[in-house]
Amino acid sequence: MTASFVYDAVRTPFGRAGGALAGIRPDDLAAVTLRAVVERTGIDPARIDDVLLGDANQAGEDNRDVARFAALLAGFPTTVPGATVNRLCGSSLEAVIQGSRAIESGDAEIVLAGGVESMSRAPFVVEKSAKPWPAVGNQQMWNTAIGWRMTNPALPKEWTISNGESAEKLATMFGISRDEQDAFALRSHQRAAQAWNRGVFADEIVEVPGAALTRDEGIREDSTLEKLGGLRALFATEGTVTAGNSSPISDGASAVLLGSEGAVGPEPLARIAGRGVFGNDPDVFGIAPVEAANCALTRAGRTWSEVDLVELNEAFASQSLACLAGWPDVDPEIVNVHGGAIAIGHPLGASGGRVLARAAHELRRRGSGVAVVALCIGVGQGIALVLER
Repeated sequence: MTASFVYDAVRTPFGRAGGALAGIRPDDLAAVTLRAVVERTGIDPARIDDVLLGDANQAGEDNRDVARFAALLAGFPTTVPGATVNRLCGSSLEAVIQGSRAIESGDAEIVLAGGVESMSRAPFVVEKSAKPWPAVGNQQMWNTAIGWRMTNPALPKEWTISNGESAEKLATMFGISRDEQDAFALRSHQRAAQAWNRGVFADEIVEVPGAALTRDEGIREDSTLEKLGGLRALFATEGTVTAGNSSPISDGASAVLLGSEGAVGPEPLARIAGRGVFGNDPDVFGIAPVEAANCALTRAGRTWSEVDLVELNEAFASQSLACLAGWPDVDPEIVNVHGGAIAIGHPLGASGGRVLARAAHELRRRGSGVAVVALCIGVGQGIALVLER
């Protein structure tokens, strides 16, 4: 089997819900990143064997295979196929994993993977009656932006708590205080702001035409512990999880150019060395990255002592801190060295591409190293990938 490499990885700045990207359709957002990768690398788009995009919602303008439509909108030849995958918050990393497997098995030479989500534009939906002319009554309307909806009543009630309630549960299980969560959130904002100010993200950002957004919209450079401490708990009367120590609802897209050795002109950013997914109870979904990353490292033939960098998607501060508790050999200082989703944002289907892009570009900046990329996934899953340079 051949090896698979990351040749380029980009993302849009991430916008807040109702913010600067709210007027942009998700298929157009995705097309921006796909087109940018082709322009940056000079690759002939006709050589792309497949476009794989993650998308967690697919209930609105991103319905009916947003990957195919984004490729067409990007100006790719109609001969370039596209498929959309859904592993919720891990969707774009799942797309990268599927693309890398296709390359390593010999089924493809070049794959353009990534993901997109416009949580601002996620529609409200109403269940359709089983009868053509329903009896008198009202139908429930659901907001498709985030969370459980139309849940099967056969599932255990303890599993179908909200993600925020799950974050509260993890805080209790691991003894994570409100102060610890707020301090973690402040660190995320401070590191992300510093990274933007130093131009750290410059090589991975592509701006969206028609949107007045040049940097991530959710970063609060002036945030303080006092401000964070003044926010009320959202999911329990005496709780610790707030809007300030949780990732915001966001919009954005990401794209990752994958290829076999020598398939693309530029030097690769990194090699994909290991992959892993893991499932656990849905009510503690936030700790699933622990075993997913352990699995990916084992498959890469690596140990935590060899890891130089960790990009962990920060769905919630309590969830991230719980994962760190599950990795006792990991120095917290190597985790999200330039901030994370609490500051940057978490457009569900695009976040895996963001954390991978950050890790790959950081490895290139350092010249060598081993990076772990991991995300928690609602309904009790984790996904991880190991990069080497």
